[in-house]
Amino acid sequence: MTPPPGWYRDPSAPHQERWWDGTAWTEHRRAPETAGYGPAVGRAPQPGQQPAYQVQPGQPGQPSTVPLNTGGGPGGGGRGKAVALTAAAAVLVAAIVTGVFVLGEDDGGDPGTQAPPVTATATDPAPVSDPPSPSPSPSESSGSSEPSADDPAVVEDQLNGITFPLPDGWVLPKYVAEDDVMMTTDGTYDCPADGSVCRHGLVVSRTVTANAESSPKTLARQDIEDAADDAYDRDLIGNKPFGGIESHKEVSSGPVAVAGRAGYYVRWRVTTAEGPGGYVQSMVFPSTVGTESPVLVRYVFDAGEDGPPLADMDRITKGIRPVGDADTGGGVGSGIGPTD
Repeated sequence: MTPPPGWYRDPSAPHQERWWDGTAWTEHRRAPETAGYGPAVGRAPQPGQQPAYQVQPGQPGQPSTVPLNTGGGPGGGGRGKAVALTAAAAVLVAAIVTGVFVLGEDDGGDPGTQAPPVTATATDPAPVSDPPSPSPSPSESSGSSEPSADDPAVVEDQLNGITFPLPDGWVLPKYVAEDDVMMTTDGTYDCPADGSVCRHGLVVSRTVTANAESSPKTLARQDIEDAADDAYDRDLIGNKPFGGIESHKEVSSGPVAVAGRAGYYVRWRVTTAEGPGGYVQSMVFPSTVGTESPVLVRYVFDAGEDGPPLADMDRITKGIRPVGDADTGGGVGSGIGPTD
């Protein structure tokens, strides 16, 4: 005969409702809700007393009433019928009030006419709120400003342990046959002689394996002719994109400091049968890693107004650094020790 869990009038404060957990009173209390909107409220039975009706199990604040002891018997029939009629009348009133309210809303009525919600007290369960929307992490909202091998402003040659700066107008190599090309000028054009694809500039970095015991000066002078032929005479498949080389002229040469090492460079001006020709430069210096094998850097710059500025050769040379070192550098005319 113990009532199931539900809201009942508080025995110690009849003007409030108190939650009965099925076995004992809890500390949760609330003010009675407006008739027609709130649940039916019962009174917890006193010991030895049978309740007039019970509150069915359900969510707090939403039980339904079922009359008890409605059958015949001594002292039971009249009282049970009265309770049943009273409960039915209460349900009818609630249905009428709810219907009027719903119709009022459908007709554009003011939803503010609803019964005000019960204010939570210190003893009521805390309301559950929606979790906050996740905010993007710093890594999602902004990128890193630290240069790295993936930073488009820096190109890394892992084999030789050096990095190159990427000047404006230069990009990482794409669709280039040679795997030692570090960068090219942005875009392509039809070569003057055979209509194949050419680029206005490129920079190559490779390790010298033949005659590696020779000095940077000797290696640079041995390479410059091959650099000119590869760039402006015949390509990898034997075509002559510029119609071949007609002449060449050395425009400068000398010692150079590269990544803190003493090197040497030679620069030629090349005249071709078709097109404006261009400039090639071979530069050799000791590697900063491993056995310090010589590193060869080739520059190929088209001449004319479409070619990159010659000053970019010096800018790139001065910006070459050992991997992980941003302080050492050099440039044309900056000699460190003998280069012969």
